[in-house]
Amino acid sequence: MWLSMAVAEPYVPPGAGTVRGFAALHGISRRMSQASLLDRAAIGVLLLITVMAVFVPLIAPYGTDTIVGDAFVHPSWHFLMGTDDVGRDIFSRVLYGLRTSWFSALAVIASGVLVGGSIGLVAGSAGGWIDTVLMRFTDVFLALPGPVLAIAVVAALGPSLPHTLLAVAIVWWPFYSRIVRGEVKALAARPHLNAARLAGVGRVRLAVRHLLPGAVPATLVTASLDVGNLVLTLASLSFLGLGAPEPAPELGAMSAQGLTYLLTDWWVPVMPGLGILFLALASNLAGDGLRDLMGER
Repeated sequence: MWLSMAVAEPYVPPGAGTVRGFAALHGISRRMSQASLLDRAAIGVLLLITVMAVFVPLIAPYGTDTIVGDAFVHPSWHFLMGTDDVGRDIFSRVLYGLRTSWFSALAVIASGVLVGGSIGLVAGSAGGWIDTVLMRFTDVFLALPGPVLAIAVVAALGPSLPHTLLAVAIVWWPFYSRIVRGEVKALAARPHLNAARLAGVGRVRLAVRHLLPGAVPATLVTASLDVGNLVLTLASLSFLGLGAPEPAPELGAMSAQGLTYLLTDWWVPVMPGLGILFLALASNLAGDGLRDLMGER
């Protein structure tokens, strides 16, 4: 009886989790006020891109396939980015392309965090042969050349946006598995986790309530930094003709189709390329800012 009293789980007052949550939010708010102007601007631009992506149908002046005038009209106040080879407004198509690229990247990251994070959590918290088997399984995917495997999957299934996302997601999750597993392993060795085990906390509860929240900051920072890489990866596959077929407004495909007119009507391939550059650069800068706010290095 005395032994059970000695290892009993310490009393946690009601609302302690809420208090800790508010403290964490206060810490982020304090760091946000101390962040550099570039970090704050990048995060603000990324939030603005997200809002604009949701309301693109209301913002874009024309539809993606609407012929609005003559072909190869120079950029002007009427057509901000000019028209393409069939007379469609490039500005409207770039806006829709930004939305497609942004939400496609978020979808791949969400699947990677869900699949890879689950595998990493199980491997790190279980240990032993389960950890070994899951990590060797992860190593198999890490050893495969990601771009080549993605191209092979899309070529086998046929060019389309869902197939492209599936191909990229297959090669993207192992990175999150390794990150979550490393964070869980580091947290599992801390004294308060040993105390929780002695108090009789089960493995599942220990993993979900104690280990998983500790792995969230590193995973969130990695995911934010991955957005720019994913935008470029998806644009590259689209550029090679492995994305959604014409007339879908994909930035990589639009640049590839306009290369023929680079020397005569430069805005046709350059404007979609600038959209890719803008989205990737804003994502990387916002990821750096988020890393600073979360205190991760």
